[in-house]
Amino acid sequence: MVADAADPPPRESDALLARRAQILATEHWGLLAARGTAQSEVLTRITIFLTLVSAGLVTIGLLGQATGFAGWFPAAALSILAFLALVGLLTQIRVFNVAEDDMMFVTAMNRLRGAYVDLDPKVEEYFLEATTDDMLGMQVTYSFMVPRGDAKVMGGSSAFLIVIVNACVLGLILGGLVALTDLPVGWAITAGILTGLLVILGSGMSVYRAYLDVWRRYEPRRRMDELPAYLRPRSRSRHSR
Repeated sequence: MVADAADPPPRESDALLARRAQILATEHWGLLAARGTAQSEVLTRITIFLTLVSAGLVTIGLLGQATGFAGWFPAAALSILAFLALVGLLTQIRVFNVAEDDMMFVTAMNRLRGAYVDLDPKVEEYFLEATTDDMLGMQVTYSFMVPRGDAKVMGGSSAFLIVIVNACVLGLILGGLVALTDLPVGWAITAGILTGLLVILGSGMSVYRAYLDVWRRYEPRRRMDELPAYLRPRSRSRHSR
């Protein structure tokens, strides 16, 4: 007997759906564990780096008092700052990598929630986090109750904190080198400030380009047409009472 093409596909058995849900849940827990491990590791590295910066600046101050900020003090101070800059660069690379990993974990879990909806469409209304694995869905999952702009997200991130600290350290290095010349102190301050600003600008542009490149290459399985109603900006209407 030949089945009619208009007939619906045969219903899958409950045992098959339960096995599929178990596989998806196992993958979900694996992603959660990997995300938690990465966050814990990077927070430890950030703590170590900030502790080194604090200790390094205190050491420079003590050396300055001991040497009267003369003799071998400039070489020692610049050596300490160079060490801090190296550790800071490595920490910044790791923080950026973990931020990318976190974005990938969130996107993967969004796709899994979409699979849960395929198994039981009625559960979709109970998910606050997104069930789409596109850029908009990723952004909704990161903040599914309160809309946040790019400036608020970037300003509150650990990556931005590390960039600021590295900018200050590199600014101190270049400012110190300029101060060793016969140029006025104002030139050293200006050089340090410009170096810090260039580090911040360069790091921000590098991260943003990498972020856009990921979403240009990635092909999501589901797409979100628009933000949920509670995340859309409210239009201000004037009512006279």
